[in-house]
Parts: sequence; structure tokens; C-alpha cells
Amino acid sequence: MKLTFANVGYGEAIVVECPDAGCRDDRFVMVIDGGSGEAEEYADRTSGRQTLLEYLESSQIGHIDCMVITHIHEDHICGLLPAAERFAPAELWQTLPVDFFQRSMHILDDSQAKTPSEEKFMRALNDYQKLCGLVCREGGAVRCLHAGETVSPCAGLSCRVLAPSEQSADELESRCHDQFAERDIAAFFKKLDALDARMNNFSLVLRLDYGKTSVLLPGDTNRVGYGDIDPAALRADLFKIGHHGQKDGADAALLDAIRPRAVVCCASSDRRYNSAHPDALALVRDAGADLYFSDQPHVPGFTDDVPPHGAVRFSIAGDGTFSAEYLP
Repeated sequence: MKLTFANVGYGEAIVVECPDAGCRDDRFVMVIDGGSGEAEEYADRTSGRQTLLEYLESSQIGHIDCMVITHIHEDHICGLLPAAERFAPAELWQTLPVDFFQRSMHILDDSQAKTPSEEKFMRALNDYQKLCGLVCREGGAVRCLHAGETVSPCAGLSCRVLAPSEQSADELESRCHDQFAERDIAAFFKKLDALDARMNNFSLVLRLDYGKTSVLLPGDTNRVGYGDIDPAALRADLFKIGHHGQKDGADAALLDAIRPRAVVCCASSDRRYNSAHPDALALVRDAGADLYFSDQPHVPGFTDDVPPHGAVRFSIAGDGTFSAEYLP
């Protein structure tokens, strides 16, 4: 299996490729989140940044079997839409009821936003609707996933859903329904800000099992967002630290439960919002795990040898061994 974290700056875009003779080109392709859709995010290319679509095209990936939305934030979802327009996925995994985008949502006027954060979040909510609609129009399936499910989308790969719990999923649906039903403008933006602040810990948390290797992908879940998950289920060889490696992305107890051999931090080269926080990276180092980065943040003592790169890729064998390389 190839597991690739594309350098999309401040955001996340993960590509999973597994050999499968039943799929086009003899490989199953899953895309988990897509990074930002803002051109400004890719204006400075010195660290190797590229859009998800650029990565897919340069890697000669000609189809997407499954696309995954971990949660509705601009830096995770908006880069998915151009990729889906180019390669319509056969399935779209997400955490709201399948028809929710049709019966409870409508396109928002983001010009009414009072802050850049509100504008980004409204754009993400709009792109969520557009993405679901595109998949349905192209004959694909929108699928709702919650904790407790295990999906085997291709030969040799098992995806165990660890979060959101049924209670968290119900809360997300209720909050989103109230958001789009609100007609008072002041109340609308108060609810919007609250939903935005809560969204990270509604993330879809997946554990991928391929052969003897487990990979834990928690979206933007921070250290308090794992409370509903059985600690034994968190054990993984490869861990993508949540919330871009900000200080709240993990704690010692979480890393002790996971016991990773390698950790990936998806922080931007400018370390926006204190991502790739030295305290979080020190926890990883103290846990004995190797550190890798999707971009090229400057954190002395931790990133001194990280070159400019377009992605970091893990090649995972069925026997539990894996290797990593930074791609030009």
C-alpha cells in the first residue's frame, strides 16, 4: 500500500493506493480530505506546495474509487471539489445523513461573513453540498459512517471507524439543521461561530489496517476528542497527529495508547496558528516515534533535515514493515 500526504500547505490531503485487480488500473484509490481551495495557499511554492488535483495528475492517478470528508472545514474539504470534478469518485464517505445536503442545507452567501474565518467556514459548507451533489449526479454513492463500522473497500484493506460516536453524530446533525434553519442574521452567525469551533471534534476518525500495519487518521480531532474511543482501538504503527500538530493535538496519554512507530504532522511551512508546536513534537519524540511532515515548517531541532517536497509517501508491506520518502 502507498500512503501519501500531499504538501497542500495548511491543510490535509491524503491518498491511499492499494493493489487490486478488480479496480481500474489494477489499483484502488482513496482520497481522504483535499486541502484548501484558496489560490493564496499555493502562491508560494518554495516548500513544494501543490494542490491535491496537481498531485493526482502528476502521479498519473486517473480515477478515485473513494473520497472521504473527515469534517467540514475549508482546509480539508475545499480542495476535494476540483479533484472530484476531474475524477468523480464512486463513493463519498462522510458523517451526515445521506440526504441531509438536499433536505436541510442551502447555499450560503459568504459575502455576509464578518470575519475571514466565517467566510472560510461558509465556503466549506457550500462545497460540502456541491461535492455531495456532484457525486450523486455522476452516479456515485454518498455514504454515512459512524463509530463501530468496519468497511473493506478493496482487497487487503480494512477501514475501522472509531468516531464520531452516535451521540456526536446526532449532535452534528442537530447543529447543522439548526444552522440552516436560522433566519435571524445575528443568531445565524452566533451559531455559525459555535459550530465552527466544535467541528474539529466531529471528525471522522479512521484506522486503516493493511496486512500487519495499522494507520490512525483522526482528521482534526484534538486530545480531548478521543474520549468515546476504546484506547485499545487506537493502537497504530503510523499516526497522523490531529489539529496540524498544534499544542492540543495530542498528549502523553494518547501517544501511550497509540504507541506509534512514525507520526506525520500536516503543518504549513509558515506554522500558521502555532501548528507543529514544539511541545507536541517533543511528545512524539519522547514516545520514540519518527517524525515526518507534509510541508516544511521551521522548528529548530525537529525539522532541520526536512527538504522542500511535494509530498511524503509511506510504502507499506503486508508483513508490517514500511518505509518513508519525501517526494520532489
